[in-house]
Amino acid sequence: METGAVHHVGLAVSKLNETASFFIDCLGWDLVREVPDYPAKFVSNGSSFFTLWQTDEEVNSFNRRSNVGLHHIAIRVPKENDLVPLFEKVCGFPGVAIDFAPELLKGGPAKHFMVFEPSGLRMEFIWAP
Repeated sequence: METGAVHHVGLAVSKLNETASFFIDCLGWDLVREVPDYPAKFVSNGSSFFTLWQTDEEVNSFNRRSNVGLHHIAIRVPKENDLVPLFEKVCGFPGVAIDFAPELLKGGPAKHFMVFEPSGLRMEFIWAP
């Protein structure tokens, strides 16, 4: 038996509208579907598909060093020259906190940066040749 690529990633978020806006308004993803009764919003950029599920209450942020769970999500940036402009756009978006600015990954040539989106999920944006 064999499996394929990841179909979607389901994320529990404390700020559904702000997180959805980050993907849609900041990153240019599309809102694919909503489930108002849950509530949930599903977003996609055409190759990645994330389901965003509202938590019942705002909780403390995930600590990658002391909790089992999602360490981070890494999103590929197709062009090296787009990494810094994307960083500037993302960092200017309301509710985003910088983890670290663009830098070489383990000496390069790949480059990446990490931020926390409005619900506190740690997100990496990476260019890798």
